[in-house]
Amino acid sequence: QVSLKLGCGNLKLPVLTQRKNFAPLALSWMSPSSAAGFEGVSDRSDLQDFSVCSSDSFWAAVARQRLSWIRPFHTVQDCDLSQGRIRWFEGGKLNVSVNCLDRHVHTCPERVAVIWERDEPKSEVKLSYRQLLEMTCRLGNLLRRRGVKKGDCVTIYMPPCPLAVASMLACARIGAAHNVVFAGFSADALAERIRDAQSSTVITVNQGVRGGKVIELKKTVDAAIQSCPTVQQVFVAMRTENPVVMTAKDVAMEEEMAKEDTVCEPAGMDSEDTLFLLYTSGSTGKPKGLVHTQAGYLLYAALTHRYVFSYHDGDVFSCVADIGWITGHSYSVYGPLANGGTTVLFESTPIYPDPGRYWEMVQRLKINQFYGAPTAIRLLLKYGDKWVHKYDRSTLKTLGSVGEPINTEAWEWYHRVVGQGRCPVVDTWWQTETGGICIAPRPADPDAEIVPGMAMRPFFGIKPVLMDTEGKVVTSNDTSGALCIAQPWPGMARTIHNDPQRFTETYCQPYPGYFFTGDGAYRSKEGYYQITGRLDDVINVSGHRIGTAEIEDVLCSAVAESAVIGFSHSIKGQGIYAFVVLKKSIDVQEADVTRQINDMASKKIAKYACPDYIQFAQRLPKTRSGKIMRRVLRKVVDSELEGLGDLSTLDDPEVVQEIIQGHHDLLSKQQPQ
Repeated sequence: QVSLKLGCGNLKLPVLTQRKNFAPLALSWMSPSSAAGFEGVSDRSDLQDFSVCSSDSFWAAVARQRLSWIRPFHTVQDCDLSQGRIRWFEGGKLNVSVNCLDRHVHTCPERVAVIWERDEPKSEVKLSYRQLLEMTCRLGNLLRRRGVKKGDCVTIYMPPCPLAVASMLACARIGAAHNVVFAGFSADALAERIRDAQSSTVITVNQGVRGGKVIELKKTVDAAIQSCPTVQQVFVAMRTENPVVMTAKDVAMEEEMAKEDTVCEPAGMDSEDTLFLLYTSGSTGKPKGLVHTQAGYLLYAALTHRYVFSYHDGDVFSCVADIGWITGHSYSVYGPLANGGTTVLFESTPIYPDPGRYWEMVQRLKINQFYGAPTAIRLLLKYGDKWVHKYDRSTLKTLGSVGEPINTEAWEWYHRVVGQGRCPVVDTWWQTETGGICIAPRPADPDAEIVPGMAMRPFFGIKPVLMDTEGKVVTSNDTSGALCIAQPWPGMARTIHNDPQRFTETYCQPYPGYFFTGDGAYRSKEGYYQITGRLDDVINVSGHRIGTAEIEDVLCSAVAESAVIGFSHSIKGQGIYAFVVLKKSIDVQEADVTRQINDMASKKIAKYACPDYIQFAQRLPKTRSGKIMRRVLRKVVDSELEGLGDLSTLDDPEVVQEIIQGHHDLLSKQQPQ
């Protein structure tokens, strides 16, 4: 027995003897030869066409090949996008944790499943598949003993660590859904998600550690559950040595896990049973809990992980996203583990203790695929090349970008400096709603071109279309439109928890028969896709989607009315710009209101929701019917004064000049946060 000193606890686990050669996994590479069962398929282009035109045959074949089933499915799909009906692999039963753990333990138990890159530099922790399975089984048994049942939803509020992964897989093992909440969200934001998910159980840690700073996560949970009457118990793991106040609802997680058996009977789950909820912002103030189900999601995460990144057995894959986001779900946890891969969990920040953190990690852990956000790439670019050149990056084979469109300058630096001009950069487009990558430069033929800043090619089974303003399909190239997907795919979200009508109205009704992504896109002369940004009132701040209405809803009591918009930001991609009109009856200083607004945004949502600029105005541009003209405000902030357009519909056009002058005055005295 040896103490692994996981940070998230000191469970005693068996020491495993490492083998030099791993047994190969029964997951063959999909090449034209292995796809010989698909009639007429001879190359990648043929396979793409087959996957779209013969969708049932394609997905049935890969589902049988890639997943281990308790009972085979009898119906590949039963979908009608116009009605919001999405069902895949009906009749089938499986267990996601078995697919991610047990079947690999049978073939390569000592293979490293997870490398935990802790916040403290050079203190990584490695867990084998056998160790991760035992941790998952102990926790699964504990959850069962404490009354968590099949169909319940457990909220997880933890930083990236092995015990967080085990928590997700333990829920999957016993048939409970999980609701992972980003451990940077405030108590109010956490409480809202707990209430909507109707969780009776929460899993957290005593404290988080990020960038050398301690974060009081348990205290945040304590504050959140004050307004969550459904919560009956809180499991508390120990990330640091510091004790925290424990209440009658709190359970010392590692102590209780140590009492449990290392074998946990997996629940047989129907393909369409809920695997997890994940909350994302929309154009209205209330976050929506998107529902992902078992078989289709796991298959799509595994397939995209393997082929977009050219992942091979024995590679070390690093997705530096937090597990609280869909990227962390699909490409830190489910995709890599379903493929029997080695996945890196990154707990720290790109510049702690210095801007070489990522690349030192690449050298030390011998990382082969690196998947990060444009925000971090733009940030590191500003520190120069020396921090990259300091470390050996020869193990890198593929670089990935996720969360928002990457600008050409950052792409070129990523490719030339980080990848030494030899690693393909896959600029991936997808969403919480899609479950996995939908458009990316790879997979493609080995010599196929990659255009900087473009997502380019649809993945297998994905058929993107562009729609014009009249709701008609645009068939020509070198044109732009609303990005939709013409047919269902297994990884897509099924509905919104507690609000199926909102799901249908948001994604299925704008263009009946198509899935509306909310994004705009450009299709080049060659037929490649480039994402141009959101079409609704959603801002993408450092890869985190947030609705403008969500921010407006939490502004302080001194504010009479407000309008929040996004603007181009050199580091974050988009920043937040708030126009604020104060109540006439309140005597208050603008500096005090600014501080209150930032405090409220941080308290109610998260720190990234704080506006970069707050412009105080006497009034806002409105139509005669009282609608705030956000289009005009965006033009002012983007300095596109020549394109303000027709202002005759405004109640008082003179207000625009007041806004322009106020914007100029603000920029002259304030730098963005």
